[in-house]
Amino acid sequence: MSEQGTERDRPWLMRTYSGHSSARASNELYRTNLSKGQTGLSVAFDLPTQTGYDSDHPLARGEVGKVGVPIDHIGDMAILFDQIPLDRMNTSMTINATAPWLLALYIAVAEKQGADPSALQGTTQNDVLKEYLSRGTYIFPPEPSVRLTTDLIAYTVDNIPKWNPTNVCSYHLQEAGATPTQELAYALSTAIEILDAVRDSGQVGEERFEEVVGRISFFVNAGIRFVEETCKLRAFVRMWDEITARRYGVQNPKLRRFRYGVQVNSLGLTESQPENNVQRIVLEMLGVTLSRGARARAIQLPAWNEALGLPRPWDQQWALRMQQVLAFETDLLEYGDLLDGSPVVEAKVQSLIDGAREEMARIEDLGGMVACIDNGHVKRELVQSHTARIRAIENGDLQIVGVNCFKQTADSPLTSEDDSGILKVDEGAEREQVAALERFRAQRNQGEVDAALADLRAAATGSTNIMPASIACARAGVTTGEWSQVLRDVFGEYRAPTGVDFSGKAGGSGDALAAVRERVHATGEAVGRPLRLLIGKPGLDGHSNGAEQIAVKARDAGFEVVYEGIRLTPAQIARAAQEEGVHLIGLSVLSGSHMELVEDIYCELEQLGLGHLPLVVGGIIPQEDEQVLRKRGVADVFTPKDIDMNTIMARMVEIIRDSHGLDSAA
Repeated sequence: MSEQGTERDRPWLMRTYSGHSSARASNELYRTNLSKGQTGLSVAFDLPTQTGYDSDHPLARGEVGKVGVPIDHIGDMAILFDQIPLDRMNTSMTINATAPWLLALYIAVAEKQGADPSALQGTTQNDVLKEYLSRGTYIFPPEPSVRLTTDLIAYTVDNIPKWNPTNVCSYHLQEAGATPTQELAYALSTAIEILDAVRDSGQVGEERFEEVVGRISFFVNAGIRFVEETCKLRAFVRMWDEITARRYGVQNPKLRRFRYGVQVNSLGLTESQPENNVQRIVLEMLGVTLSRGARARAIQLPAWNEALGLPRPWDQQWALRMQQVLAFETDLLEYGDLLDGSPVVEAKVQSLIDGAREEMARIEDLGGMVACIDNGHVKRELVQSHTARIRAIENGDLQIVGVNCFKQTADSPLTSEDDSGILKVDEGAEREQVAALERFRAQRNQGEVDAALADLRAAATGSTNIMPASIACARAGVTTGEWSQVLRDVFGEYRAPTGVDFSGKAGGSGDALAAVRERVHATGEAVGRPLRLLIGKPGLDGHSNGAEQIAVKARDAGFEVVYEGIRLTPAQIARAAQEEGVHLIGLSVLSGSHMELVEDIYCELEQLGLGHLPLVVGGIIPQEDEQVLRKRGVADVFTPKDIDMNTIMARMVEIIRDSHGLDSAA
C-alpha cells in the first residue's frame, strides 16, 4: 500500500526483443529470459521471413538468422515455441507484410499444442504502412497490403478476441526522423486509414465495430528528451480518445483507451562511448512510465551495445533488470499521475496536439495515408526532418555526449572482451536452416500443399478473408516463400518513393562543406566530368535512413548521386554502376550481412570489368569484419561513430582522386 492508501499499480509487461540464428537457439533464449522474470515474448524475425522469402532463396543469402529468427514453415514455428504454452503466453510478433502468414503459423502451432486459439493473447504489429516510410519490409502495393491488414483484424475480432491484431507503429517513424508532432500525426492518420478500411470492408458488423477500435494498439518510440516524450504520450491519449469518440462513436471509455507498448530509442544509441547508452535507456524509459495516465502497457528496452552489433543474452538480461528495478524497487507505481495540473506539461501537450492536428488535416486533404505514401509526401517530410537532426549534430546545436562533445575517454572494459562485447551468429546456422528446409519439403504431402495454395490464390483473387486459407496452408506444410509468391502473383510487388529530392537546390552551408564542394568540383574537372556517386542498398535490409542522408549530403557537396532505394541485388548495383558511369560505390548494410553482400558485389563488378571501381561500406560493422573488408579491397568503412558527414564526403573525394592517380589533400 502507498502513503495515499491506494493499491500499488501492477507493472507493465516486460519484454526483450529477441531472436537469432535458428528457431531452436531462439527457443532456448526465450525460455532463459522467461526464467529471469520476463513476462512476455517479443519475437524478432529475420529479413527473409519478414519479406516473404524462404531461407534458400537467392535474395536470402547472408541474411538468414541475422536480425531475427528464420521461420520457413510450421515445423520452425513449433520448435520456436517448444515448451512454451501459447494459451498462457503473451507474444508480440514484429511482423508486417507477412503478418497474416506468421499469425496463421502461430495459430496452427497452438492447435498442435492442444490450445484453444480463442484463448491466445498477444500482438501482431501488422502495420505495413510505416514499412513504406521506414523499415522497408513491405512486399505488395499499399492497397492490397491494407486489404491483408484488414483481413487479419476482422478474423481476430471473430476468432481470437484477446489478440491485438494491429500495432500502429510510430517507433520506426521516429527512427526515420519524425519529430514528436509528426509521430503523433502519422501514427494517428495510419490508425484512421486502417479503421476506415475495416469499417468499409463490411467484414465486421456495426454493432461490433467498437470491439475493433478497442483492440487497436500502438507501438511508440521514446527519445532522450523525456519530458517532451512524456507530453507526446499524454497528447496521444487525449487525441485517441477524441478520435475514437467523434469519428467512430465509441461510447465505452475502456475501448477508447490509448493502449501502447514501447521500445525506447535505438537511433540515439552511440557506438562512441557505448557505456553512455545505459543512462540513455533508463532516462528514456522514464518518458513512458512517469505519467500514470499515459503509462506504457508493455516495455522492451534495447541493449546498451546495439550500435556495436547483436546483443548477447547477458546484455538483454541487463535491459530487463533496468525495468525490474524501476517497477519493483522504486515507488513509481504507488502514486497517481505526477504530472496532472502542471501548467508547463499542459502547455507542451497542447502545442503538440495543435501541430499534429494541422499535419493530419494536410494528410486528409491529400487523400489519406495511402495516398501520401504513393505521392511521397510523408517520406519527403521524414527525410527533411532527419536531415535537420543530422545538421544540428554536425554544427553542435544538438549535443551528443561522446560524439560531438566530451569525446575524451578511457577504454571501456565492457568492450575489451574476446567477443568485443557482442554476439556472433554461428556461420553454419544458414547452411543448417537451408538443409532442414530441404528435408521438410521432401517429407510433406505435396498434394495437400498444392490444394492449399490453390485455395489461397482463390481467396486472394476474390474478396474472401485471407486468414482461413492461410491457416490451412500452415497446417499443410506450405512455406513462407510459397505463401508469399502466390500473393506476389496476385497483387504484384512495389517500390516506394525514396523521399530524396535530387531536383531541388543543394542545401547546407559552412566552411567545411564549402571546402568539400570545392574539392569535388576540382576533382571533377581533373577527371573530365562531374563526380558521380552510386549509393546502394543491397540485400533485404530496408533501413534506409543512413543511405538517404548520405545521398542528401552528397548532393549538397556537389556530387551527382544515383540512389534507387532499397533491396537491390548485387547484380543490379553492378549494372547501375556500369550504366551510370559512377566513380565510387557506397553501400549501406545494417543487417549484418555485409561480408556476403560485399563479396557478391565484387564478383558482379569483376564480371563487368569494373573490379577497379572503388567501394566504401557503411553499417553496423564489427572491427574484425572491418579489417577483413579492407583486405578484400574496400576503400573505407563507416560505422555509427562516423557522425561528421562532411568528413565522410571529403574522404570519398580523396578515394576517387587516389583511384585516378591524383594527388591527395594536404
